[in-house]
Amino acid sequence: MIGDLVTPSNIAVASGALTGVVGLFVATLAYRGYRRNDSPMMRWLAVGIGLLTAGAFLTAIVVDQAGGGDTLVLLARGLVTVAGLSAVLYALLS
Repeated sequence: MIGDLVTPSNIAVASGALTGVVGLFVATLAYRGYRRNDSPMMRWLAVGIGLLTAGAFLTAIVVDQAGGGDTLVLLARGLVTVAGLSAVLYALLS
């Protein structure tokens, strides 16, 4: 019974979900910093962290559920990751 639940696929999804939840928590803290200090850099940092964690995970899930193959899932996840890293870079350079 438990052996059916503990599969590499389920562990990967659970790990990604946990990363997304923790990332959203950190992004929320950065967004609160933006609201408190009215700092656009913190807003971009929040967006970047959110995209890097929850955004990449959700994108992979949505594209996979929509019937996209492995190549499309990796492409979509990569594009979201690049967008997240770009937002973090913008926050650090501004």
